[in-house]
Amino acid sequence: MPEQDTETMRVLQGLESGNPSVRLQAAMAVGSTPDPRFVDRLIERCAIEPEFFVREMLTWALTRHSSSMTLPKLVDELRSERVQARSQALHTLSKIGDRRAWPAITRALLTDADDEVARSAWRAAVVLVPEGEESELAGVLATQLGRGERETRLSLSRALIALGEAMVSALRAAMMDSDPRVREHAIATERLSRDPDAGFESAIEEAKRLVALGTTGEEER
Repeated sequence: MPEQDTETMRVLQGLESGNPSVRLQAAMAVGSTPDPRFVDRLIERCAIEPEFFVREMLTWALTRHSSSMTLPKLVDELRSERVQARSQALHTLSKIGDRRAWPAITRALLTDADDEVARSAWRAAVVLVPEGEESELAGVLATQLGRGERETRLSLSRALIALGEAMVSALRAAMMDSDPRVREHAIATERLSRDPDAGFESAIEEAKRLVALGTTGEEER
């Protein structure tokens, strides 16, 4: 067997090792010496890898390969029934940053029932959204206000804030929503956009106070 094929087999076996440190080293080796033959295996591993730090290295290794090769395969993963496959593919697309992937960031992904998938979709969307479509994206993201626990709500707030002025209209509409949880989240996001150093918890507590008073706080400015 040629020496190159032997090395390829060794790395591929490393990606399947029961030792996470070995898997990490294998992913690092692939990223350090990109080879199209590894792309499929890297993507397959992303879908099942249990260790966060190894998944991050797998994503890094994928970003080291040509996006014309990785994009179609990652987009295919977005249709997977496996939650981690969708989430990690979205995460990787956000790191690659190639806007040709934008059409694959569907409303279904942005509103996915799984919080981790939705959060990954929000992060990818704000990176990939084409110029001029930010307001439409903000409108979709605003439908998710009030969703989930702290980390999910904070992720959504950050995504909306990243859209800048494009979020204003959708956020103001959400401040008048009939659901107090939606109103609180919208008000907190707006306050956080004006004062990033305030902290999310502080913004939420202030938003709860304002909702209890029946105001958005805009009257105070």
